[in-house]
Amino acid sequence: MPDESTEYQGKAIMEKITSLAKRRGFVYQSSEIYGGQNGAWDYGPLGVELKNRIARTWWKEMTQLHDDIVGLDASILMHPRTWEASGHVENFTDPLVDCKNCKTRFRADQIPPENLDARKCPECGGELTGTRKFNLMFKTHIGPAEDSASVIYLRPETAQGIYVNYKNIIQSNRMKIPFGIAQIGKAFRNEIVTKNFIFRTCEFEQMEMQYFVKPGTDVEWFNEWRKRRWAYYEKLGVKMDNLRWHQHGPDELAHYAKDAYDIEYLFPMGWRELEGVHNRSDYDLTRHTEYSGKDLQYIDQDSNSEGTSVPRYIPFIIETSAGLTRTLLMILCDAYDEEKVADKGNDDDWRTVLRFHPGIAPITVAVLPLMKKDGLAELAQDIRTELKEDFSTDYDQGGAIGRRYRRQDEAGTPFCVTIDYQSKDDNTVTLRFRDSMEQIRVPRSELAQRLRQEIKNYKRIK
Repeated sequence: MPDESTEYQGKAIMEKITSLAKRRGFVYQSSEIYGGQNGAWDYGPLGVELKNRIARTWWKEMTQLHDDIVGLDASILMHPRTWEASGHVENFTDPLVDCKNCKTRFRADQIPPENLDARKCPECGGELTGTRKFNLMFKTHIGPAEDSASVIYLRPETAQGIYVNYKNIIQSNRMKIPFGIAQIGKAFRNEIVTKNFIFRTCEFEQMEMQYFVKPGTDVEWFNEWRKRRWAYYEKLGVKMDNLRWHQHGPDELAHYAKDAYDIEYLFPMGWRELEGVHNRSDYDLTRHTEYSGKDLQYIDQDSNSEGTSVPRYIPFIIETSAGLTRTLLMILCDAYDEEKVADKGNDDDWRTVLRFHPGIAPITVAVLPLMKKDGLAELAQDIRTELKEDFSTDYDQGGAIGRRYRRQDEAGTPFCVTIDYQSKDDNTVTLRFRDSMEQIRVPRSELAQRLRQEIKNYKRIK
């Protein structure tokens, strides 16, 4: 509505997306039958398929398409000294304030300055407590005794597992600088405030790549990886007008960073960080050298000249860091659309559609018999069996064909194949396209190849 505020509209859209996510099996509240667990979410049948496809797409982009990047899956539990060396024990904190009246908890840096200065709660007007530091790491114990010697942490990021294994990978895989190590894995942060659905949670997954470069070449590689990561989202079919760069100012830079940019996405709640590209300098490996006592210098055999010593140096690191679950939320928001498709004066005038790129859609193709009888259902099942080896498929024979199309649109299925009486006569099927709702006849023998071609050549039309 024209008189609604942008904030109100964004909240309404987010509520629709959250409702759709639960209704269609993308995301559920964790432990919902017990009232739910804040900051934790479960991914249902469509959600886990979407999440896995996003992860595979990122993994292919980073490892399969780059000869100089290899993968790693490091342990969640690491030696506690790791987090002392990384600076997390000392620096991984948020400023915390509480309202004495309504008991609401806030991050101090997210309260309007006038409220913070006046110690006035932005929710109820009550008095705020003073600001105190709150460490975001989850602490637990390992072994039978719960004492200071048994303290261990759930990792708050995946990057440190890469750094402590960097020498192992050089030796086992004969890697030469510049090279990268990619990892997808769980991370845990004891967030003060969890909100905006799955945007900020206590348990999440990261997709990180650490690229090791020779000192002096870091600025060049930093700019190169900014270009590559921007181009990645174009390949995903994201609305590029909803993306922008944000450079960290001096007050925003993390303790390890020489330079940092975020790719921000225009979520319904406003511009928020989607992925970070950071020049981490030689901070990380220098610290791990200091705390572990191990020499983590790179021995640059290729730069050795006859009669001179072999050059050694601590590499600089260019990091690309994206949240897998946050990327899933971005994909949901970016794909969500409500479209007027007719003018019948009722709810059938509109459809809700998720315009996923076919390469990441949870269901690639749905097979729909026009009728259950006269052998159409059996023929449809045979066709689905042919397709499921290469495509993620669904089968639906319940209700009018138009309603079944709407259900598939809402799940983001890019293609529907309808089997009708003509299919029995000439061995053709109807192929329907989600975005345009166009329908064409395709020979059954050519169906799989046509689907591959459409996926490869897909261009978002809206």
